[in-house]
Amino acid sequence: MQCPGAQYLMFITGYSVAAGATGRLLFGYDSFGNVCGKKNSPVEGAPLSGQDMTQKKHVFFMNSCNLEVKDVRLNSTVLCVSRCPEEQLSTLEEVQLFADNNGSFLCVYSLNSINYTQNPNAYSLCPRLPVPPSKSFPLFNRCIPQTPECYSLFASVLINDVDILHRILSGIMSGRDIILGLCIFALALSLGMIVTFRFITTLLVHIFIALIISGLLFVCGVLWWLYYDYTHDLSIELDTERENLKCLLGFAILSTVITAVLLGLIFVLRKRIKLTVELFQVINKAISNSPFLLLQPLWTFAILIFFWVFWVAVLLSLGTAGAARVIEGGQVEYQPLVGIRYMWWYHLIGLIWTSEFILACQQMTVAGALVTCYFNRNKNDPPDRPILWSLSILFCYHQGTAIKGSFLITLMRIPRTILMYISNALKGKQHGVWSRCVFRCCFCCFWCLDKWLRQFNQDAYPATAINGTDFCTSAQDALKLLSKNSSHFTSVNCFGDFIIFLGKVLVVCFTVFGGLMAFNYNRALQVWVIPLLLVTFFAYLVAHSFLSVFETVLDALFLCFAVDLETNDGSSEKPYFMDQEFLSFVKRINRINAVRAQGAERSLRNEEGMELQPVV
Repeated sequence: MQCPGAQYLMFITGYSVAAGATGRLLFGYDSFGNVCGKKNSPVEGAPLSGQDMTQKKHVFFMNSCNLEVKDVRLNSTVLCVSRCPEEQLSTLEEVQLFADNNGSFLCVYSLNSINYTQNPNAYSLCPRLPVPPSKSFPLFNRCIPQTPECYSLFASVLINDVDILHRILSGIMSGRDIILGLCIFALALSLGMIVTFRFITTLLVHIFIALIISGLLFVCGVLWWLYYDYTHDLSIELDTERENLKCLLGFAILSTVITAVLLGLIFVLRKRIKLTVELFQVINKAISNSPFLLLQPLWTFAILIFFWVFWVAVLLSLGTAGAARVIEGGQVEYQPLVGIRYMWWYHLIGLIWTSEFILACQQMTVAGALVTCYFNRNKNDPPDRPILWSLSILFCYHQGTAIKGSFLITLMRIPRTILMYISNALKGKQHGVWSRCVFRCCFCCFWCLDKWLRQFNQDAYPATAINGTDFCTSAQDALKLLSKNSSHFTSVNCFGDFIIFLGKVLVVCFTVFGGLMAFNYNRALQVWVIPLLLVTFFAYLVAHSFLSVFETVLDALFLCFAVDLETNDGSSEKPYFMDQEFLSFVKRINRINAVRAQGAERSLRNEEGMELQPVV
């Protein structure tokens, strides 16, 4: 069976290469179809197209102080120039002097600089005077006017009327260095979490939980402080600033709810810390039989990075897909191709499914290696190369299992994404309380179903490695075994999963805090909420791919233990496969559960036998 993204990648890549032009989005282009900073091919019917703009990397608007949009087109001629005028130019003589001194020609290409002051049509072929001082900004490499009156008019027209996809992509490109730095920071934090869980102790767990609580409260406080700062900023005029303000409020409310829920769970489960440390010591002993399991996320991370870079490159090409059309005056405009927005949805589904498939392959590999080591009678002689053996079994026999598991997750995310799109489309329109309640209930149901399916897959993959059966059969067998043996250490297993989840939250919290501090310095000219969401998703994905090793080992150990109990009885004829340390840990858990059950039964009996006594 082929990888789910193979045909998707071939089709979408071929289409984007054939129809897209990423350079127009990254570097900007003039009114005659020339991409700035590149050598261009001519467009038929446009005499000023096809010029070599290698030295002209900046986009200059000849009428930057009076921009208007008419019929989805700007009323100003756009040129590629080698340098933006940093000082005001009040006369054509000053424009000519600027061209002679800096080699940056601000008039239409057909007019030679020596004729700036002599040609009778120079005023229509040169920028409107006075030319305001401007500075290049990484938003399409435009020359942004610096005078307050021109800046406000320029930004309100240009930014607010640019297509939303281009605004998002420009925000990503203008903050690409920050995004890259935050991704590396998330990677370093994830590696730190692996070291922490590998050598975990009771003291480390207390320090770890203290960091989680501090991080949650700090990020929550910073979000509310930034929202307060934005609401009292009187200069908020652009759509991007208003969008950042709305999303900040959403971030702040969401972080407050998450912080309250997690703090409550930490308080309730605080007494299980000691048992959790013992459980992680058992997990680390299982990992020690195949220590290269901890390096498995590095390969997953490298593959995810490659796929994500490729996905963004294709997205950029799709965002610029359009056909050149010559209009009056020999100028060129690009018309979007029909149906291109449906391609973005198709591309988004491909991102989710392929990312989930890559993570599913990692879970299958880890589970297969652990199963090979667990069901080995001679614990002093572990099997050779269990990871390579597990990988070979995966790609030869069980790709379909990984594809089906990842497809189930994708299938649940599609209606959630559609509901989110509908909810955003209905914002600002009057709709009743019942409709909002229905939307929230649907969001909650899909979220719960998504979490249940992830755990469903997590149990099905080790069962596939143990029995060699298909996805549906393995999932059915795993559910039966786990429901029959759920009384042993399900509560400790759940708290172990909760500690691992807190590790992911810690990575995301500190990454989001770094992103807030970095993106906050560029408020006006980029939609930094979208890059921040991208970084948040990436940080969680990296943390999940690294820390899910412990999660997969924990769930696989539980399932192997259930199979061991089902097929063996601990006698000399049928000894357990589990080692003595794991067996003593299970017995200790059973004793604790028995004591708690007796205490609950005794308290219940006392309550039933209690009678009211007369007051003497």
